[in-house]
Amino acid sequence: MFSKTYQYALRASVVVARASREGQWLTLSEIADHTGAPKAFTAKVLQDLVRAGLVISQRGPNGGFHLPPPNAEKVTLRMIMDATGEAAFHKQCTMGLSSCSGLDPCPLHEQFAQVKAEMSQILDDTSIHSLVDGLSNGTTYVKL
Repeated sequence: MFSKTYQYALRASVVVARASREGQWLTLSEIADHTGAPKAFTAKVLQDLVRAGLVISQRGPNGGFHLPPPNAEKVTLRMIMDATGEAAFHKQCTMGLSSCSGLDPCPLHEQFAQVKAEMSQILDDTSIHSLVDGLSNGTTYVKL
């Protein structure tokens, strides 16, 4: 449903936020290991997140990547999607047509309009903080 870029960015954000909650900074290698993503791809994804101001990075022996807990409450799935350039998925025609709209619908337009609206709401309302909460209290899991 989502691109690998977005999936890796989402996983990286959750991993960094969880470590940050405990006051830790994670290295690129640690994040790649935890997300199951290739290191070079992880670096690109993290660069996108840093450029968007969602994650901070620091060089040096005590450096790495960090997402301060107050920021994790504000960072939504939509913000990660925007940072990775994936924001147009819900605006595209399900069949890939260039002229699909409510006025000129494709055969699947009405069926997917509601699904896209609900997905959009989830992206706007779900924070990284809430995902880390589920991991911390054991109600959700990330297993690779």
